[in-house]
Amino acid sequence: MKKAELKIVLFVLMSVCLMSGCKVSYSLTGASIDYNKTKTITIETFSNRAAYQWAPMAPMFNTTISDRYNNQTKLRQVRRDGDLLLSGEITSYDQTNKSISADGYSSMVQLKMTVKVKFTNNKKHEDDFERSFSASREYDSSQQLSAVQEELVQQMIDDIVDQVFNATVAKW
Repeated sequence: MKKAELKIVLFVLMSVCLMSGCKVSYSLTGASIDYNKTKTITIETFSNRAAYQWAPMAPMFNTTISDRYNNQTKLRQVRRDGDLLLSGEITSYDQTNKSISADGYSSMVQLKMTVKVKFTNNKKHEDDFERSFSASREYDSSQQLSAVQEELVQQMIDDIVDQVFNATVAKW
């Protein structure tokens, strides 16, 4: 073999060796789940334990979190004994004056929602956690809360569900 041919053969062999040890993995949903080990998820009903209550909030949250895992993972939802377990409760839903106008009245109001989540990974317990996730939105105080509440609560729920999803299966 000539020297040039030997270099080419060695380059190809080294490239094959290096590439065989590498694994490229990507997901369009953001989930990083080993579906060979993790196949099911149990999402318990999140109750509303906040002092200030708005009745549709808990059903909206439960539907949104369930839909997120259904639509963005291959996990099958089961009633109990899932490989992954999500449980928790809405712990606060508050409204506070955010800024004051020149005439001394509130000009902006902030809504804030907090959800306490317990996550158990029965396949890898070092991923388990229990913590709170929060989101807030502001609205002009000239508007009635009843006129903007559904939209703002859904936005906060979407934000919190994103945070929970990222912390549990996306690992962001």
